[in-house]
Amino acid sequence: MMSNRTPATQYAALPFRLRNGRPEILLVTSRETKRWIIPKGWAEEGVKPCDMAAREAYEEAGVRGTVDHRPFGNFRYMKRLSTNKSVLCAVTVFLLEVDEMLDEWPEKGQRERRWLTPSQAALAVGESGLVEMLLRLGIPPD
Repeated sequence: MMSNRTPATQYAALPFRLRNGRPEILLVTSRETKRWIIPKGWAEEGVKPCDMAAREAYEEAGVRGTVDHRPFGNFRYMKRLSTNKSVLCAVTVFLLEVDEMLDEWPEKGQRERRWLTPSQAALAVGESGLVEMLLRLGIPPD
């Protein structure tokens, strides 16, 4: 069921690392549907958007690193809250260069995580706006 209300705000991390000069993206599975996603969470008052994204990367993917303070992009998607209720979410995405992958993290038992090339990640995720960002990350600079 769609509504005309203002979308809910979420902040996301796009965790990446460079391997032999090429970017790899870390995706995690969602808890409910096991779809491949990037770590994201609801906006919180008093928490900077880039810091929220970094916190979600730690909680959901078990990674720490350097988060870019400038947004890399935005996308919208429908988040399923229950069997018959969804909410439109506007997600602001921040790049996070992974420095450390932890063996233990808060949501370890609830999610899988996997390193993929940008094109593999683009095929794995379902949100079209996110696909565009993943492909953009895979394009080498001029």
